[in-house]
Amino acid sequence: LLSLLLGETWSLDYSAQAWGSLFLQTAVGAFASYLAWMWMLRHYPATLMSSFTFLTPVFALLFGVLLLGEPLTLQLLLALAGVAVGIVLVSRRA
Repeated sequence: LLSLLLGETWSLDYSAQAWGSLFLQTAVGAFASYLAWMWMLRHYPATLMSSFTFLTPVFALLFGVLLLGEPLTLQLLLALAGVAVGIVLVSRRA
């Protein structure tokens, strides 16, 4: 929207593949995630399930490496270790 205020042109002239990809990522992905989350909340305590939301970066990295051929670097492994430490700290009993 800022680009419109600055007078830049804004076009929605995208390919069918781009629109299909956008639909798949938003509507289908969000719908499937929402259904899975609601199903899990019915079968498991919310306190246990809340820790799984912290695993999103882990799954994103793994899928990127396995499905898209992204390089697995030392920096990413250290970031994953940081996420793991954070999950352990948040999930442990006081």
